[in-house]
Amino acid sequence: MDKEKVIQIIADVCEDDVVLEERDLDLFQEGLLDSFGTINLLVAIEDELGINVPITVFNREEWNTPNNIVMQLEELA
Repeated sequence: MDKEKVIQIIADVCEDDVVLEERDLDLFQEGLLDSFGTINLLVAIEDELGINVPITVFNREEWNTPNNIVMQLEELA
C-alpha cells in the first residue's frame, strides 16, 4: 500500500495540506474531519485504493491522525 497516496487522500478530503507534514495531527480535534468528512474519506479510500472500510470498524480514536489511518488501512489491506 502506498502510504503517501493515503496521506494525499486525507489531505484532499480535509482540504488542507497541513496533514502532509503533521502526520500525528488529530484531524477531529483540529476540525479538519467530521462525520460527513469521515464518510467522504472512506469512499475515497475505497475508490482510489480499493480498500473497503466498513463503518462498523471505524473507531474515531483509532482513525484520528494520518499515521493512525495508514496503520488501520495496513491492517485491512
